[in-house]
Amino acid sequence: MTTPRPTTDLSADEARRIALRAQGFVGAPDRRSGVRGILRHLGAVQLDTISVLARSHELIPYARLGAVGRKTVEKAYWTDTHAFEYWSHAACILPVEEWPHFAFRRRAYRGRPHWNHDLPDGAYDQVIKQLRAEGPLTATELGGAKRTSEWWDWSGTKVAVERALMYGEVVCVERRGWKRVYDLAERAVPQALLHDELDDAECLRRLVRLAGQSLGVGTRADIADYHRLKGEQVDAVIADSGLVPVTVEGWGKPAWADPAALQTPPRGRHRTTLLSPFDSLIWERARTERLFGFTHRLEAYVPKQKRIHGYFAMPVLAGGHLVGRVDPAREGSTLVAKQVTLDGPKAVPAVAEALVEAASWVDCTDVRVERVDAPALREPLAKELALLVG
Repeated sequence: MTTPRPTTDLSADEARRIALRAQGFVGAPDRRSGVRGILRHLGAVQLDTISVLARSHELIPYARLGAVGRKTVEKAYWTDTHAFEYWSHAACILPVEEWPHFAFRRRAYRGRPHWNHDLPDGAYDQVIKQLRAEGPLTATELGGAKRTSEWWDWSGTKVAVERALMYGEVVCVERRGWKRVYDLAERAVPQALLHDELDDAECLRRLVRLAGQSLGVGTRADIADYHRLKGEQVDAVIADSGLVPVTVEGWGKPAWADPAALQTPPRGRHRTTLLSPFDSLIWERARTERLFGFTHRLEAYVPKQKRIHGYFAMPVLAGGHLVGRVDPAREGSTLVAKQVTLDGPKAVPAVAEALVEAASWVDCTDVRVERVDAPALREPLAKELALLVG
């Protein structure tokens, strides 16, 4: 692909601020649109099984809106068929209006020649029949999710309903106790959206444009990663996506930007908050290093003795920069900062503020710090927390 001449030169700082605004961290949040507005703005909210302070899909709107109620978050996602769950960056909650634009992925799954789990004869038709008669149902209610206690050992029913989900005949309409609740797409998706009429190019063009809007500015790899597209898929449509080529100081690779993001400089209040490791601001490690000079790696799946920052280390965003990390836990009404990493003394007030706000959100009345990577900053952090907790 021949990249057109860039229309704009951006400094590294301008690119960082554009990215922060695109992700909802600069300026006053639109509280009228609330959680649903955040979902539409981001285009995808990642799900994950890990729950420390809260699950990641709850932490995403919290990081942008502040202490929005957790029940409010769940209701906003799932009420009135506002969203559906599907494979995007990973397993994600997606705005229901984007259902037609994932037709390319549904078609690819239908044409897939092999799977990790065998589908027993008759199981697929039985699941569809049962959902039509009784749905919405969990896999357990359909007849069992597993054959044994091993997490990968799915029952025939679970294989069938997950296959139907990937094909688009079944939709996950909510999570109940973290279990997917399945229903037929014909019931769950608004009729006007329930089609696979868009060809692959139109689907990809839309998702590339959405990724560019959600990122503000990004390289080819950044844009591809947002909805886990292939580089060649991005190449095929980016010239017609509406994004414009730009150069960014220090990036060393061609970049593309949402033209609306270039029209006015980002202004307004910066959020100070803990970020889920699965937040779309920091999804892609190379991009996070490019934007913030911050190396981010989830260590939950790293052996305990090899962890550097902790099991679920949450980056701390303040003033448009990543200024530290907190590995949190809860003990009753106490938020425990098992490990705190600070980017120097100036980070202390921001980290304290982020900890106290998070504690209040999850109904903790106290904050306890167990370990600070720089021992000299332990006392200043304790004093700051004492002032805030009062």
